[in-house]
Amino acid sequence: MKYKTLRVASLMLAASLTAVTAQAERIQLNGAGASFPAPVYQVWTYAYTASEAGAAVNYQSVGSGAGRNQIREKTVDFAGTDDPVSPEDCKAWGLVQIPMLRGPVVPIVNLPKVKAGALKLTPKTLAKLFLGEITQWDDPQIAAENPGLKLPSLKVTVVHRADSSGTSAIFTRWLSSVSPEWKEKVGAGSSVKWPCGLGGQKNPGVCNNVAKIRGAIGYTEYTYALEAKLSVVSLPNEKGTFTRPDVTDWPILGTTYLLFRKDTPADKLAALKAYLRWCFTEGTPLAVNLHYTALSQAERDALLNGVLK
Repeated sequence: MKYKTLRVASLMLAASLTAVTAQAERIQLNGAGASFPAPVYQVWTYAYTASEAGAAVNYQSVGSGAGRNQIREKTVDFAGTDDPVSPEDCKAWGLVQIPMLRGPVVPIVNLPKVKAGALKLTPKTLAKLFLGEITQWDDPQIAAENPGLKLPSLKVTVVHRADSSGTSAIFTRWLSSVSPEWKEKVGAGSSVKWPCGLGGQKNPGVCNNVAKIRGAIGYTEYTYALEAKLSVVSLPNEKGTFTRPDVTDWPILGTTYLLFRKDTPADKLAALKAYLRWCFTEGTPLAVNLHYTALSQAERDALLNGVLK
């Protein structure tokens, strides 16, 4: 009996040591960057790491600009950005850039007694709000676009990103495409000189400010708006029909990208490619459930049979 007890204890110790050794040998992949895809990346990294199919992966939402800086400085293994790096800079910095998924950027408002989606704004009016040229919610221009909707007599407070942001790049590129005035006065980019308003850090910071300020308007990735239970503005699609972001013809759709270094050590590179192949296969339904748009099958196949092979 004593021998049996010692043998069981020995086996348990051996199993424990094996588990510790396996955990110690497991490759750790660290990523950082855009907050736009962070809800998906958090789900992906958790599910993949829990499956023990390969590396342990984690992702920190720090903004596109910070992510690009960290991959250049080699402090992370991969980075997320919604403002793509030019081919010339990718070559100069030794980076590989691939598209990951797409998602809607939506204007969000805090207007008491106005139901979600009830407020309709044309691109021209939306641009004037963010330019600070419309300062009251019961302005005649907004009223003309919303007949029958009781608009509050509230001051407009614009909320924008304070950090270098791919979400800002997507939003300001769209504003520049629909408003010559915005293009001339502000332009597009991850960091622009905002004419008015106050800043928030990353998408959650913008949502938090909009949620606590009556009369606020901001912009964010759609999943954050849903999580924060914020009212989304309806916008006209290409046919001029006002629509919501939960349909396929939403006008402000951004692509988020992932960056990794060409000089990544061979073992980490193999582990990273295995993880990304999982994202484009098993991970795709998880992204769709979070209201993102997956790359087309042809796009995913090209990546799986090309740079990720």
